Amino acid sequence: MAYIGVKPTIGNFQICDAISVVNGQAAYTMQVGSVNVSPQSANHMIVSLNGVIQKPGSSYTVSGNTITFASNLATGDVIDFIQILGDVLDLGVPSDATVTAAKLNNDIISGQTALAATPADTDELLVSDAGTLKRVDYSYIKGGDNTPAWKMGASSQQSLAYNTTTKINFDTSIIDTDSGVDTTNKRYTIPSGKGGKYIVHCFYRTGTGTDSASFDIFVYKNGSLLSDAEDMASFTVSQSYNTIQCTGMLDLAAGDYVEMYARQADQNFTFNILYSNEARFWGYRLIGV
Repeated sequence: MAYIGVKPTIGNFQICDAISVVNGQAAYTMQVGSVNVSPQSANHMIVSLNGVIQKPGSSYTVSGNTITFASNLATGDVIDFIQILGDVLDLGVPSDATVTAAKLNNDIISGQTALAATPADTDELLVSDAGTLKRVDYSYIKGGDNTPAWKMGASSQQSLAYNTTTKINFDTSIIDTDSGVDTTNKRYTIPSGKGGKYIVHCFYRTGTGTDSASFDIFVYKNGSLLSDAEDMASFTVSQSYNTIQCTGMLDLAAGDYVEMYARQADQNFTFNILYSNEARFWGYRLIGV
């Protein structure tokens, strides 16, 4: 729409600092507030020398922050002022609280400013808190996955002697996100920097037995038994062809290792068999706990 009165002037108008003439010198550095300034061209300036407005291009030229007069100045000459008009579309620095959301284009964030990789934890994002923009570190809002995670199996059947606690032969790695599975020692070791709260589960299915047979799972942490009063306890069953299992949450630090043991107490049989495809030991770390 048309303006009523004089149309607002657009530009970054600046008056250069006073310049002392040096006898026999034509070139001078332009500054504003003791900081070098570089006009867009000689045509974007008004220069007064000895009370006379100079013609850009012939009376003076500009290169970067240097103005060069057509001839050397002499003692007694006075550079009255140099006014820089600013670039044609230079609006200058907006005053505080003058730029609103309505003044920003929707595409202000484009492919040129997109992150090429997952943000670092200390990278900051802008969020709106009840209409007020605030900065927040990515670490506070990022999602994640339940890793480390693992699942181990047994490669063959295993005999259980009567009333003997035997380490379950978990010698096969099925899932191992962070290289914590140890098939040689049949255990899982918490990787470096991955301590936390873990959900841990184990089960096996028995072979032959009697209705009076009983079976257990014992959980060992760092070579020591976790008692029933602690974080994990197994179900004890008294039937043949059944599944024995236990699940719990363990607080594990980096370097801790977990092993699973089994026991059968069936006086009528000297052993029971763990089916190789029906015995598993798995776990994962909880997020944000």
